[in-house]
Amino acid sequence: MSLRTQLHWDVYGQGDNLILIHGWGMNGAVWQQVVEELSQFYCVHVVDLPGYGYSHQVASHSLSDIASQVLDGAPQKAIWLGWSLGGLIATHVALHNPERVSSLITVASSPRFSAEGRTWRGIAPKVLSDFTQQLADDFQGTIERFMALQAMGSPSARQDVKHLKSVVLSRPMPNPDALHLGLELLASVDYRQQLNDITVPMHRLYGRLDGLVPVKVATTLEQQLQTSSHIFKASSHAPFMSEKQAFCQLIQQL
Repeated sequence: MSLRTQLHWDVYGQGDNLILIHGWGMNGAVWQQVVEELSQFYCVHVVDLPGYGYSHQVASHSLSDIASQVLDGAPQKAIWLGWSLGGLIATHVALHNPERVSSLITVASSPRFSAEGRTWRGIAPKVLSDFTQQLADDFQGTIERFMALQAMGSPSARQDVKHLKSVVLSRPMPNPDALHLGLELLASVDYRQQLNDITVPMHRLYGRLDGLVPVKVATTLEQQLQTSSHIFKASSHAPFMSEKQAFCQLIQQL
C-alpha cells in the first residue's frame, strides 16, 4: 500500500476563504458543528494535519514542515484560524507567509504552551513529558485522557467530551510519530517575541476555564500586543464546542 503524500482537505460553502486547523491528538472532524454554521458565510477549508485523521500516513518533521504542507493545499489567501497546537501552525504561517493570510485567529492557543516558573503560565513541563511516556504505554487511553482534560471546568464538559470522542474516533487514529512531534512542539516552541512581528490583523480567543492555556496568558499578551482578544466565560479549552453559537457569531464579526 502506498503512503499518502498529500494532506486530506474538506471544503464547504462559498465566500471568503476560512481555514480551520485542529489541535494535538484531534482531526478535522472536530470542527463538524461549527462548519455547518460558518459555511453559510465562508468557503471553509478543513485540513487533517500530517499524521492525523485521513492524513495519518503523511509524515512531518518540524513546525515549518507541517506549515509548508498545509500551505501546499491551502487557498492563495485566507483567514487562518488555528485551535491550540493549530494556533502555533497558523501563527508560523502568518510570520513567514503573510501574503497568504488576510487575518489570523488563534483559539485557546499560546505562543508558548509550556509553563516557565512563575513568569509564564502554561502546561507544566512534567505534564508534557508524562504524556510522552504515557503514549508509549497506553496510546488510546492517553488520547482519551487528553480529550477529558480539554473540557475540564466547562459546564458542558460531559457533552463536550462525548462529542469530541465520537467525531475524532470517526477517523483513523493519529500516527504515534505525529503525536510525539506535537508534544515536542508544545514543549519547545516559543513565539512570544515574534508576535510583535506579525503584520496581519490578529485576534486571540480564550476560554476562561481553560487549564491548558490559562486566561492569564491573555492579559500578559494584552500588555505586549495591540490586538483584540475575547474570553468565552463558560468555556475551557474548546469554546467552539461549549459556546458554539457565540463562537460562530464572533468569527463573523471579526
